[in-house]
Amino acid sequence: MKPIPQAAALALHDGRVCLVTAKSGWRWVVPKGKIEPGQTARDAAQAEAWEEAGVLGAASANPIGLYSYSKFENFYEVAVYRLEVTTIRDKWPEHRHRERQWFTPQQAANLIHEPELRQILLEATADLLAAIA
Repeated sequence: MKPIPQAAALALHDGRVCLVTAKSGWRWVVPKGKIEPGQTARDAAQAEAWEEAGVLGAASANPIGLYSYSKFENFYEVAVYRLEVTTIRDKWPEHRHRERQWFTPQQAANLIHEPELRQILLEATADLLAAIA
């Protein structure tokens, strides 16, 4: 079975990582979603950051990592982009359905369920973790 491509944004601002609640509301995730036809994975990551978390910024030119997961008998491969947040809005497309919070990189890593994504997060924020130590 061929994996379904998705894109995610590891959104960072002032040394903190943005996480949002999943649609179920019971766990914390990074903004991620489907890559629409005609859209690059980078553009999709930026769009998901806006739609799910209400943050705008510049995503890295290339993914900082890939992780995969299964859901409803589908297999997904997610390209993760580092997004340097420049704007945070109080209202965004999914603000009534998701909670947004900012965490230290270590707190965020502890809340992420997917081991591969946790590792990507820790590697991408090693500079921030070193500054704290």
